[in-house]
Amino acid sequence: MRYQDLSYWLSSLDGPLTPRPQLPGDTDADVVIVGAGYTGLWTAYYLAGADPTLRITVLEAEIAGYGASGRNGGWCSALFPTSLPALARRHGRDRALAMQRAMQETVREVGRVVTAEGIDCDWRQGGTVVLARSEVQVERARAEVATAHAHGLTDADLVLLDPAEATARCAADGVRGGTYTPHCAAVHPARLVRGLARAVERRGVTIVERTPVTALRPGAAVTRHGTVRAPIVVRATEGYTPALPGQRRALAPVYSLMVATEPLSEETWARIGLAERETFSDHRHVIIYGQRTADGRLAFGGRGAPYHFGSRVSPGFDREPRVFAALRRVLGELFPVLGPEVPVSHTWGGPLGVARDWAASVGLDRSTGLGWAGGYVGDGVGTSNLAGRTLADLIRGERSDLTDLPWVDHRSPRWEPEPLRWLAVNAGLRLMFSADEAELRTNRPSRRAQAFSRLLGH
Repeated sequence: MRYQDLSYWLSSLDGPLTPRPQLPGDTDADVVIVGAGYTGLWTAYYLAGADPTLRITVLEAEIAGYGASGRNGGWCSALFPTSLPALARRHGRDRALAMQRAMQETVREVGRVVTAEGIDCDWRQGGTVVLARSEVQVERARAEVATAHAHGLTDADLVLLDPAEATARCAADGVRGGTYTPHCAAVHPARLVRGLARAVERRGVTIVERTPVTALRPGAAVTRHGTVRAPIVVRATEGYTPALPGQRRALAPVYSLMVATEPLSEETWARIGLAERETFSDHRHVIIYGQRTADGRLAFGGRGAPYHFGSRVSPGFDREPRVFAALRRVLGELFPVLGPEVPVSHTWGGPLGVARDWAASVGLDRSTGLGWAGGYVGDGVGTSNLAGRTLADLIRGERSDLTDLPWVDHRSPRWEPEPLRWLAVNAGLRLMFSADEAELRTNRPSRRAQAFSRLLGH
């Protein structure tokens, strides 16, 4: 396997992606973490910083950053999968607002570590602009801002943009308004995860690669090359979680795919905007996301790939020509300046983790020593840092503002058995595509999409 071929981000790294040594055999640790993506590495980073005497081992099936951490859209954002109103209904307004403020602080914290550790990951906190390109989307933008303000946020957190203001940030075709938040940074995700791995090793943590875990149990992580015995075992496997015994229905691996253009000319960028490297999206139902990379490309992605029966994950699922063609078409519709044939140089994809109630969670079962974090629904670049800091406090038995947040120890229901799971996930995806098509045709909000959103508890 050529790891460089997994994404544009991994292909643009300096130097070879040589795996670290495999586990040499049975060993002992104080904490064993399964997964060397953002969640596992942030957990190790903060644990080792808080207590340098801890023996921490991170087990990785491939290489650090192999999964979503090396393939995502590069948004380090304050987005959280559970909406502010839903959190307020379940936990009260104050705790919901505390969760949102913690996410906003997380963006600043990642930026702080990037600077402190000298991680060259093209960090630029230019915020996020979400465009409205129809009257239905304008109304959705207004409602989103009004709801955010009703729950304690202000224009400093999320502001409504008029057509001129939105176009000044991102001059897509047909912009009628939008929203803007400063709480997001564009990053080169693979440089972030690889730099974080090196920072973790400098703190004395052992990272073992090409060592797939075959079972987790209280007191041990079992691999093909030996067993790591430890009183604390942390699962940080996100979209790959269903492959672990007993975890088939814990998370659904849903694929998100991306394309990257060739570097664009300064003249083209002057017509597109994104001068502050704002990340961008729009107010359609089917998620799209993009950023202006530091080397002048448009990296653009979205949903649309099918969920695969039995929660299967396979390298062959990373590439769906139909979805790549759709992404290219949408990019051309947004930015006609790119011409009829959008100059795409890279295509890739990978799985993310979705809990049955669309709720990310972090926790530690004191009775078994088993910890976990995940279910980010694609918002993991920032959320994983908060998870790592929270797990570090939980493992050390420290009560803090982080351990009191409402997502701590949340238990999502298990997904339905097959074929119900396959039917539900793919039907939901098709419903959202049809909702967008209906809104374009009728210029009225989709009742189907509203009903589906309520079903998810949003």
